[in-house]
Amino acid sequence: MSKVRKRGEQIRQFILTNVENHPRDIAALVAQEFGITRQAVNKHIKCLVEQKALSFKGSTNSRSYDLHPLLEWSKKYSLDTSLEEDIVWGSDIKPLLSNFPDNVKDIWIYGFTEMLNNAIDHSSGTEVFIQVKRTSLSTEIMIHDDGEGIFRKIQRSLELHDERHAVLELAKGKLTTDPDRHSGEGIFFTSRMFDRFAILSGSVYFSHQFDKAEDWILENDSSQDGTTVCMELKNNTSRTSKQVFDNFSSGDDYAFNKTVVPVRLAQYRDERLVSRSQAKRLLANVDKFKIVIFDFSEVEAIGQAFADEVFRVFKKQHPEIEIVDLNANEEVKKMLNRATSALST
Repeated sequence: MSKVRKRGEQIRQFILTNVENHPRDIAALVAQEFGITRQAVNKHIKCLVEQKALSFKGSTNSRSYDLHPLLEWSKKYSLDTSLEEDIVWGSDIKPLLSNFPDNVKDIWIYGFTEMLNNAIDHSSGTEVFIQVKRTSLSTEIMIHDDGEGIFRKIQRSLELHDERHAVLELAKGKLTTDPDRHSGEGIFFTSRMFDRFAILSGSVYFSHQFDKAEDWILENDSSQDGTTVCMELKNNTSRTSKQVFDNFSSGDDYAFNKTVVPVRLAQYRDERLVSRSQAKRLLANVDKFKIVIFDFSEVEAIGQAFADEVFRVFKKQHPEIEIVDLNANEEVKKMLNRATSALST
């Protein structure tokens, strides 16, 4: 491959990767990144439009670009006893992704069947709507059921404080309202495999992105019935499902023994993490793991009682569990050090 052709491919790939976040200024961004003129950039953009990789709206002066949908498919299913996730995958979804690399198909079959099975077994709904959108860069699958709502059901089943507390428990992994039939690992691993994973239910929106350590949630003023799950994955990612399982497992048996707990999900709105009851909320069910990583991203400060409960009391009660802190700022670190130093006295 000539250097000119290789550079052209790099430029066009950069356009496709960044156009969704820069629909109006993508030409300026590319010109700055590669040190080329706007005229040269426009030739690459025109090529991508002709190839139906990009679409555009508006006149020349106010034009915006987006990834052109190569495929849009949707279907509604009745949530009765006859619906089976592997049959839906094999008959309807798999043919839409047939030309993908094996590692990409492996991730999709795991994530799709796990999330559709959740709707079948847990939603208590009457129907489920599935939508597939594919561009030259990535594919997104949405699964929406009209049931009770996943966060509301977890909150009710486990008698939790509110739906945000349900998100915290979900983020830890190994949470299930039906332990005889489910391990509770499906959502955790699915959320870690995809480039973007999101659940919208009730008034809460939960999201995880692969390139970010933290989970995040938003609260809406309005409440949505049922549960909507969105999964997005680049069509040519090199990621494998095995890599994700290995990251949270040890040994040859794939025992799920490590979790990352987003500490900020234990907060409600603007409250500070200062009490032992907040710490106990954070610690619920983490004794199921051998390694627990507490991610303090976006936590500005914690109180002495909170730190003591997690890093001295719990640690003393469970010496077999390795507890690790991550992304703690200087103020948080001081409290953690105070608690751990008290452990050794």
